[in-house]
Amino acid sequence: MRFRGTAVLAVGIAVVLLGAGTAEGEPRDNPGITIVPAPADPEQAQFVPGASNVVPATAPPATDIGTARLQALAAPHYACPGFSGIEATNPLANLYADKFAWGPYAAYKVGTGGGNINWSLNPYKNASWYMWFHSLRWLGQGIVAAGKGDLTALARVNTIAYDWYRDNPYSWKANVGAWESTMHRTNVLICLRQAILSGLQVSALPASYAWVDAALLSHARFLTNYWSGAWNHGTDESIALFGVGCTLGRTDYKNLAQQRLAAGITTSIDAQGSTNEQSTGYASFNYSLWGRAIAVLQNCGVDPGTTISTRRALLAKWLALATNSLGKLHQLGDTEVQPTYPWSGTPMEYAGSLGKSGTVPPWRIGVYSNGYVFGRTGWGTDPARGFTGESTYSIRYGAARAFHGHLDHTSITYTARGRDIIVDGGYAAYNAGAYRTWAVSPSAHSVLTTPMSTPLNPVTRLTSYAVKDTSESYVLADAPASGVSRVRSVLVLKDPDLMVVWDRASARTAQAFQTLWHLPPDQRATVYSRTTAVAMAPGDSTRTILFQVPFKQALPAGAILIKQAQTNPIQGWQYPTSFTRRSAPTLLLARSGKTASILSFVVPVRSTGTVTYSIHQSGTTFIVNLNVGGRRTAIAISGGGSLYRAG
Repeated sequence: MRFRGTAVLAVGIAVVLLGAGTAEGEPRDNPGITIVPAPADPEQAQFVPGASNVVPATAPPATDIGTARLQALAAPHYACPGFSGIEATNPLANLYADKFAWGPYAAYKVGTGGGNINWSLNPYKNASWYMWFHSLRWLGQGIVAAGKGDLTALARVNTIAYDWYRDNPYSWKANVGAWESTMHRTNVLICLRQAILSGLQVSALPASYAWVDAALLSHARFLTNYWSGAWNHGTDESIALFGVGCTLGRTDYKNLAQQRLAAGITTSIDAQGSTNEQSTGYASFNYSLWGRAIAVLQNCGVDPGTTISTRRALLAKWLALATNSLGKLHQLGDTEVQPTYPWSGTPMEYAGSLGKSGTVPPWRIGVYSNGYVFGRTGWGTDPARGFTGESTYSIRYGAARAFHGHLDHTSITYTARGRDIIVDGGYAAYNAGAYRTWAVSPSAHSVLTTPMSTPLNPVTRLTSYAVKDTSESYVLADAPASGVSRVRSVLVLKDPDLMVVWDRASARTAQAFQTLWHLPPDQRATVYSRTTAVAMAPGDSTRTILFQVPFKQALPAGAILIKQAQTNPIQGWQYPTSFTRRSAPTLLLARSGKTASILSFVVPVRSTGTVTYSIHQSGTTFIVNLNVGGRRTAIAISGGGSLYRAG
């Protein structure tokens, strides 16, 4: 997921004047339209052709939106929310040539040169390109110039926008790109309306521009009839519908939008602060989006109540805990590698600033029933460690995959010693074909897989967990394929920082069992023996030693393998962004048969550091004694199957 533009959004009545620079013929006393930047929208199209794309609200709605009187600080106003950065690659010269550019693709001539556009074009066969084409956000630079009095720019953006309205009469629901972009296009039309008034310096639309209000009414009708429900798209739709109501003085639109925001907030962000979208990137977007909802309601004289702000505060805690020691969100679901925005006055300020500002969060571990575990050795208050010297991790479980989630249950990400140690396969663009399929699949995540079986979409249970001063343990269980059951025990240690994972699985028929460890693309991995592999980036101060200890099962030949840049089957890749695929080593710990027991250790050490171990049995308890760079510890597995720190 790529979010364009700035994440900054003031909650309250805020105005940003776009007054820098002058356009030819611009009156010097006309600063142009006001813009309150909206959250940078997800760059990829989210709708699935042929699907309902509606997420029902399942929780009781908020009851406090619009119920109290609000003393407005100014006249009711719905500010232009900007164009999410899409205008940046579409300068005025391109608009005059009827050219549209988006994403990694070259600008494409989409019209005759006079503003008559062929709205059926999709030259790159890309759903996102097509959706943003229909959003009209690419007219942004022209609309800003028009608002400052550039009548040539006004004529062109008016011609193109009217051409869309004429060529795409209500209802456009059968056109998935035009449907999905309705909320964005609604906002562009509101911005255009404001630019007309500002550019012409009039207080009412001239008759020749009356089509704009007619178009806004048709868009409000569409938004009324086709609400996407309780997820980011439905929230954006409700805000846009409210914007039409505020702009045209339609109380009915405002009231319906308020009802939908009330229905959506309690499902979109649950009572623990988790979103329903199964993606850390979309969780971050939802935090910004609901902040915009508060601002929009306030700016049009509606009291937003307290439910939205309360749920956002819970989400702020979630996002702080979801921040790794590099100041980035753990890359889960449809999420690009992205920093946590340091929202002032929230726990994210400290997390996103790498401890440079804000208050140290009081929580070290977060366990969320929506399927997330986030943990860290600390927040960098120990000068010997600092913020980036802490270790952080994520573990996924919970409900079946939905929305922007992946088949990543039981998967782990891990950072230590100022770098990524275990990474996610990442977020491949929706049009990436087989690579998108791989990126969503279990094979792109650090899990135990059964590649001979068709993966299911399981519910995964966190059956137990324990948090202690220098270790945390978790046990997860599910059925990842038909006739297959698996249990994963995870033990995370501090001083020395390392991770121990015990996977066991059973199947009705013989299987290939593989515990996968996805390593960062900058590292080179080498297998040293049937038990051990080492990964390190050239010249780095840290290396990762990964090894397996035989437990309840002998290690066969080929018990440890490395796959990298493999295309058939796809393996050994990582997507830091949806348009960037990098070769990355993936370590496979392999077994075959009807059962598997794989006990693996992930140990980050200094570049010259070593790890040695010995094993012994104490009654029914299996003990592994470790020496990690001179620091000794031990882990144990009891006769009942409990994995814990023993020293």
